[in-house]
Amino acid sequence: MSESAAIRVVMAKPEAGGKGTPAPAKLVDAFREAGLDTVQAGDEQTPGALADAVVREGADAICVTSLLGAHEEVFGGLLDELRERGAGHVVVFGGGIIPTTDIEVLKERGVAEVFTMGTSPTAVAEWLHEHVRQSSGV
Repeated sequence: MSESAAIRVVMAKPEAGGKGTPAPAKLVDAFREAGLDTVQAGDEQTPGALADAVVREGADAICVTSLLGAHEEVFGGLLDELRERGAGHVVVFGGGIIPTTDIEVLKERGVAEVFTMGTSPTAVAEWLHEHVRQSSGV
């Protein structure tokens, strides 16, 4: 990623059965206002389909919102699928309704950050700018 290129983020909100719904509008708006290029993942949001979307879109990061308790399965599967596709460098982060006891487990698996409910969307965008710069050496 060059310093002048916009950070490209795939937005995902997987639900039961691998289907998805649009990412939270406030988060998408905050990302766009911060100059981030956002792409909605679409309806098929299994870990494999999400990894395919990340590769297809040339994304720098993927933001996963988890509200139904499947966060370990979704994040873990996504990390595995990204590595299989040679995209293990992509920043994986997210948030939602995730018990604090599970956050460290997710980070140990490779999730860059897990934001809890109530975190300002602007703060998430600022974190992403800084984290992607650090990860890419820009």
